[in-house]
Amino acid sequence: MTPPPPAEPPGSDPSSDPVARSVERVVVVGAGSWGTTVAALLAPVVSTVLWSRRPEVAADVAAGRGNRRYLEGHDLPGELEATDDLLDAVSDADLVVAGVPTHGFRSTLMSAEPAIGADVPVISLAKGFEQGTGLRMTQVAAEVLPGRPVGVLTGPNLAREILEGRSAATVVAATDPSVALALQGLLASDRLRVYTNEDLVGCEIGGAVKNVIALAAGMAEGLETGDNARAALITRGLAEMSRLGVALGADFQTLAGLAGLGDALATCMSGQSRNRWVGEQVGRGVSPDEVLAGMDQVAEGVRAAGVACQLAAEVDVEVPIAQSVRSVFEDDRSPVDVWTDLMTRRPAAEVEPSENGATTS
Repeated sequence: MTPPPPAEPPGSDPSSDPVARSVERVVVVGAGSWGTTVAALLAPVVSTVLWSRRPEVAADVAAGRGNRRYLEGHDLPGELEATDDLLDAVSDADLVVAGVPTHGFRSTLMSAEPAIGADVPVISLAKGFEQGTGLRMTQVAAEVLPGRPVGVLTGPNLAREILEGRSAATVVAATDPSVALALQGLLASDRLRVYTNEDLVGCEIGGAVKNVIALAAGMAEGLETGDNARAALITRGLAEMSRLGVALGADFQTLAGLAGLGDALATCMSGQSRNRWVGEQVGRGVSPDEVLAGMDQVAEGVRAAGVACQLAAEVDVEVPIAQSVRSVFEDDRSPVDVWTDLMTRRPAAEVEPSENGATTS
């Protein structure tokens, strides 16, 4: 006699697992290098339109000339549509991916709000905080578009490498698991591994704070402090990110994963990183104003540093690296002086026991 199958443990019924929601049309709002890259990944598998506030960029993409402003020399899929009409673009979207910088995030969503369906999810690509409020981008989206699922796509994702088809991994977190699963299914390929994560806070904190660390790593490079010093700075930056993230409700494992450690490593080490490049120029003696004035894209870490310090003060967490970066860009302090301050801070243990018995650095 064949024994009966074992009883399923509570909560293990496959029918209770989230199912990816149906997505037939995606709109990517923002045609910078990363927004354009995400649109290019999506276009061959789902109807995708890219919105640009610059008519000439939209015209180039629509005509098959690529995004010559931000991704010169890179072809884009012929299936990719483009427009500079925001309301028309989002009016029939099943999913909105917001790739605009943090300083324009709220105003862009407010402009699009009348045409976005009541249950259409919004996924952020931006890695930073809103100035003044200190909000993460999904919090901004939830305020502007109440009732819609919100989420973030983040990780060590240098746009040009991914557009060229080089191997990479990314992570998506959303308030509705079916949205994360849908985006995972649309983006995953043999060259892009896509993970889901339930920790929205950790994913966004990691994405924002790693830009601050990258500015510091760039300054260390510009100051010619050496490989040992830069490795130490990046490691202590990760500890700083983790302390702040956990205090704000993040899972430590998220910050040790793609959205934290992974993204920080890529951004701190790659010559393609805008934040690292800005820090390096400042470390070499170029004034922050001069460096930033010469850029046509945003180094989000410059704005994020001050907000990270503000959030840290609210939860009584020390963030000396973020404080140093903020003082260079907001108080006009010398990178040499802040480096000296970091190296002469009071002696401390590297790892201290936390309240739950785990250890955090």
